[in-house]
Amino acid sequence: MKIYTLLILLLGFQPYLIASIDVYPFPNQKLSERYERLISELRCPQCLNTNLAGSDAMIAQDLRREVHRLLIEGKTDEQILDFMQYRYGDFILYKPRFELRTSFLWLSPIFLIFIAALIWFQIVRNRKVPMPLNDNEEAQLNRILEGRDR
Repeated sequence: MKIYTLLILLLGFQPYLIASIDVYPFPNQKLSERYERLISELRCPQCLNTNLAGSDAMIAQDLRREVHRLLIEGKTDEQILDFMQYRYGDFILYKPRFELRTSFLWLSPIFLIFIAALIWFQIVRNRKVPMPLNDNEEAQLNRILEGRDR
């Protein structure tokens, strides 16, 4: 009976026993901090809006292993980001670089603000401001208002 209970408990905790945690050895703390920063800056190609640090996808595990390998080889952060962008495209970078092909992405907010300012200026300029009444119009208005009071 004890063996069956132990077997049921082990089968119940099987997902927790199988789950693995990526642990990569680094020669110093600075390299470990660079690794953490890089995997938080890189987006998982499979998951939407999840960085490599927070993704459990297989591709994210492979990319974390790749970042570790490149760091151990002595590559700079810029070289690693260039490699990842070359291999997986601009999507993998949370902060896309300003290039010709990404210029629309970067310049569109400025363009939209400019268009909104032009529209606002047109609305304000075309707004009809009431003109002051001349003496004849004011006298006529007073007669009309006096007639209502009676």
